[in-house]
Amino acid sequence: MAQAVIRGNAQTVPSPEPAFLAADIGGTHARIGLVSSRPDGQRPVTVLEYHRYACAEWPSLTAVLKDFVSQLSAGIQVKHCAVASAGYVLGDAIVNDNLPWPVSIRNIRESLGIASLAVINDFEAVAYATQFMPQADTISVIETSASQVEGPVLVMGPGTGLGSAVLLPGKSHATVLATEAGQVALAPGNELEIEILRWLARDRAHVSFEHALSGPGLVNLYNAICSLRGAIPGLRIPADVTCSALERSDAAAVEALHVFCGLLGSFVGDLVLLYGARGGVFLAGGILPQIRDLLLASTFAERFFNKGVMRPFLQQVPVRLMEHGQLGVIGAAGLYLDGHHTSDE
Repeated sequence: MAQAVIRGNAQTVPSPEPAFLAADIGGTHARIGLVSSRPDGQRPVTVLEYHRYACAEWPSLTAVLKDFVSQLSAGIQVKHCAVASAGYVLGDAIVNDNLPWPVSIRNIRESLGIASLAVINDFEAVAYATQFMPQADTISVIETSASQVEGPVLVMGPGTGLGSAVLLPGKSHATVLATEAGQVALAPGNELEIEILRWLARDRAHVSFEHALSGPGLVNLYNAICSLRGAIPGLRIPADVTCSALERSDAAAVEALHVFCGLLGSFVGDLVLLYGARGGVFLAGGILPQIRDLLLASTFAERFFNKGVMRPFLQQVPVRLMEHGQLGVIGAAGLYLDGHHTSDE
């Protein structure tokens, strides 16, 4: 998990300028914002400028950031940057297999002429930002008749990878626990999932939930089902599997997406129990908003509740779906302002 601040010769994190950069970097999209602090208790920052880039169309993160800065109004001096990314910091690099290019922290800092660059876990940033998100901006997946309870809030979602973090409410401010829950060993819940696990384990010693609950994981499920059904796989990328399932033009794609939703419900239920997430669940990531109707009609809720004696507990936990949007940018900026990162010279 990425949590560090890389800077020049300064020994402490300098106070950000009125406007600074915040970026949310995923395997598919890079979301960049120019932000300024907004200490009004509603949101930690105001997003002044915002743009979403397709990572595959750019040679590096440095090029993306330089393009964004070049389009800012004349006279704006950017000296600080907070980057939310999956992976971890190793020396000068952000190590993340899901990014389309290597990321050199020194290259970014020197190319943009910035004084400090903070690197923060991507889902930690999204989780932090959820405390400022109106409920009206979300969609209910599981309703509860119980009144809202203060407690840990689970934020997780499949995209290029499978991210997860936990928001821990506090009296003065919330704390976020970044996790690598997506690397937990895949736990099948029925005979078909046992067969899929066996198929996935043919060429790897460890099969994680991310191997099934992510964009590449959806393709894994599709290929496994094709093999088990004796069909020839004709789809190669996650978007094609999703589209074919929604159009019902490929039976294996339809089945793969149903398995995907069932596994997701089971895994989310496990994480709620693990973290005692009484405060609820926010589902994020790039995939779920695209399959909203199918998710709502799937076995997600059935599998979420199927935890034996813990079913009554889970019936008190609301689950909501949200669009990723600017949340990672807002969260990265907020965590940076709060100083929620460690120093690494």
